[in-house]
Amino acid sequence: MSDAEPPSARVDAEPPATPAHLLRPARPEYGVASLAEVVPSVLAVLGVPGAVDPLRLADPLAGVRRVVVLLIDGLGWHQLPAAGRHAPALAQLAAGRHARRLTTGFPSTTPTSLVSLGTGTPPGAHGVLGFRLLMPGTDRVLTHTYWTDDPDPMSWQPLDTCWQRAAAAGVAVSVVSRGEFAGSGLTVAANRGGTYREADGVDDLAAGLLAAVAVADGPALVYGYHPDLDRAGHVHGVDSPQWQLAAAGLERLIGRVVDGLPSDAALLVTADHGQLNVPAGPAYRVDLDADPRLQEGVRVVAGEPRVRYLHTRPGAAADVVAAWRAVLGPAVEVTERNALIEAGWFGPVPPAHQARIGDVVVTCQDRYVVLSTATEPGMSALVGFHGGATEVELAIPLLVATG
Repeated sequence: MSDAEPPSARVDAEPPATPAHLLRPARPEYGVASLAEVVPSVLAVLGVPGAVDPLRLADPLAGVRRVVVLLIDGLGWHQLPAAGRHAPALAQLAAGRHARRLTTGFPSTTPTSLVSLGTGTPPGAHGVLGFRLLMPGTDRVLTHTYWTDDPDPMSWQPLDTCWQRAAAAGVAVSVVSRGEFAGSGLTVAANRGGTYREADGVDDLAAGLLAAVAVADGPALVYGYHPDLDRAGHVHGVDSPQWQLAAAGLERLIGRVVDGLPSDAALLVTADHGQLNVPAGPAYRVDLDADPRLQEGVRVVAGEPRVRYLHTRPGAAADVVAAWRAVLGPAVEVTERNALIEAGWFGPVPPAHQARIGDVVVTCQDRYVVLSTATEPGMSALVGFHGGATEVELAIPLLVATG
């Protein structure tokens, strides 16, 4: 593989804006072409009993017995051209005939997507329905990225994972990720069933993925997770110099894995969401804690800046809907929970999971965000966001390379 193009030295006062056509609404394509179909299709290729192949991977993976699934956090479908300028190996995969657009689920946020990938189900089924969720019957909000063992991951996310199904069928299953994530609530919820291998950087991750493939003497499924691109996008913006540097790191990661694949192995590259830049200043950034009209009737605020879950006081939901629509107008879509569930945004939602969604759901349009400076002070400094239902946030890639 050739060396990555060095990132630009330019420093912009404002990160590049998302093109208007990518801010149009999109919908999850559950059951047809969503993130939840990736691993079940791989299981079918590996011969796991009962597994089906909705993504029709049998053709591109013909003769494959060992599969690496690599999730690059924040690498949306529409970020591929910008990232590929700094990672020729990624650009080559994106130009391949088996590259295709999938969607993530809703909300388009990391915890929700990681568990959909791991369980092979839409968010409603597994119950990790957002970045921050109210624990029903309490006033406590669970932030999934800081989750340890309370609530118990086995009960909060009750479904068996695809990794467990594969291991039960005799497939060698490995999870390769940062040491800081080992044993976390989110890791247990999404990835239980695999042997965990710690890898704390790009080179360690590539080596860990290839080592897990090499030691398997039969069917193998290896999962890897890489967070650097998403982190750079959040802090500095998509296509900022720092984001470009993170994209350049993908050249070493993907190039090394592709070059090291055995002849009966394949690499699938996907993502959990896309990302968009939100301009600084109040024009696109609403602070709900600064406007009493947005607090009236609201008991608990959860979700995240692009999708707010408002848990209302008894009987106040209709008034909260009316107030938020009046104050924010076309910047948001305001909907009561049952209407979103009936419209299929989360996939089927069992009764046990419904109260985790706000009584009122506020989905930001265009490049707007709703901040909560009192409960999430760190969010105000971010540049890149996701979670909503625009094309740039929902569209993700599925890229294929064989040994």
